[in-house]
Amino acid sequence: MTKSQTVGALADATGLTKAQVNTFLEEQAKLAYAEAKNGFTITGIGKLVLVNRAARMGRNPATGEQIHIPAKTVVKFRIAKVCKDSVLSA
Repeated sequence: MTKSQTVGALADATGLTKAQVNTFLEEQAKLAYAEAKNGFTITGIGKLVLVNRAARMGRNPATGEQIHIPAKTVVKFRIAKVCKDSVLSA
């Protein structure tokens, strides 16, 4: 689904205008970005979290040379069990 299709479907389902739904989705995204470090949960869908990835050795695929990949923090989205069950049973 595209963003406009999502906004249209939510507007039809809730009785809100497309502009109101679009504003809500934008504000939810801003809030998720700001709160990701604490874990941001979208009930029934999943949780946005920051994860520390350890340093490791990797390999340059072009040359085969071993390289050191430094530690870093990455953003992950953990899918809720109810979402997995709903999607996989369909």
